[in-house]
Amino acid sequence: MSLAFDHEILAQRVLFGTGTAAARLASEVARLGASRVMVIASKAESELATSTASGIDVALWHHDVVMHVPAATAEKARAAASEYGIDLVVCIGGGSTTGLAKAVALTTGLPIIAVPTTYAGSEATNVWGLTEESRKTTGMDPKVLPVAVIYDPALTLSLPGAMSIASGLNGLAHCIDSLWAPRADPINAALAAEGIRALGQGLPRIARDSHDLEGREQALYGAYLSAAAFASAGSGLHHKICHVLGGTFNLPHAQTHATVLPYVLAFNAPHALGAAARIAAAFGVSGTGAEDALAGLQHLRSRLDAPKSLAEYGFRADGIGHAVQIILPTVPASNPRPVTAENLTALLEAALTGERPEALLTA
Repeated sequence: MSLAFDHEILAQRVLFGTGTAAARLASEVARLGASRVMVIASKAESELATSTASGIDVALWHHDVVMHVPAATAEKARAAASEYGIDLVVCIGGGSTTGLAKAVALTTGLPIIAVPTTYAGSEATNVWGLTEESRKTTGMDPKVLPVAVIYDPALTLSLPGAMSIASGLNGLAHCIDSLWAPRADPINAALAAEGIRALGQGLPRIARDSHDLEGREQALYGAYLSAAAFASAGSGLHHKICHVLGGTFNLPHAQTHATVLPYVLAFNAPHALGAAARIAAAFGVSGTGAEDALAGLQHLRSRLDAPKSLAEYGFRADGIGHAVQIILPTVPASNPRPVTAENLTALLEAALTGERPEALLTA
């Protein structure tokens, strides 16, 4: 059977190397000819950011970073950028930090250099997200894609072990969701499979020793691949669910993705056997069925002591009905399994309590 697909590659410089962030940031700022640089970094990462930005002149430091990028927080950052005549935004941190930089770029058109310290992947996508009145809105715009990303695995050493695992599983969710997202194609699938392999090798090493730099190199490489696949393939069922849980119920981003992932995989895999076979192979499982893909993920999660239930993060049973109402209209038509209020409720009920996701394979 002949291949036929459309694939768009996002234009972005990717610079990867341990211990190189400060030098490469100075070089990129000079290459872009920027003279009024705004650095966005959370207060918790201000020391790391100061060290990373030691080779550039910073016109404005901005530390007001909030999870899920509330609209008011975005407006404050935009106003600051305008007041100081900023011509380049540098973000040093995780997904919330990158998300705030994107919110600034969305309305100002300012270029971004992203220096990630987690495995969130936002830095490699043209997707933005804002939360207002407990509703998270996402969109795509070329203005928010960082012009350059500087990956330095040494910077992820600041991320505690448990958070590293949750963040890495968030990256894994990008990979798996990309296999049945609206614009899934063979190139996305290849990127996603290699991302699964790299994360599957790197994360257990980090779980054993959070200072294992080779493990962190593999995890950060996998996180980039996961984001590149997600940026091209689009947002699938998993991300639609997690955006609502985060934006409406203020659940923590990475932990929510890490918890929901096995339930969406169990829900969709029996209806997407090609994707399931690819996932199983990437995990090194010999079988090719839906149960094998889930077994590969669950084996990895057991080695990582991964987050297990949404209840751990404050979600309650009385929120499920409201979540279902918001999620249903956003479910992509391309999802391999029809999504109804009933089966989506069952999925969220299982994720709430940490019930074994295997039950969803035959539901």
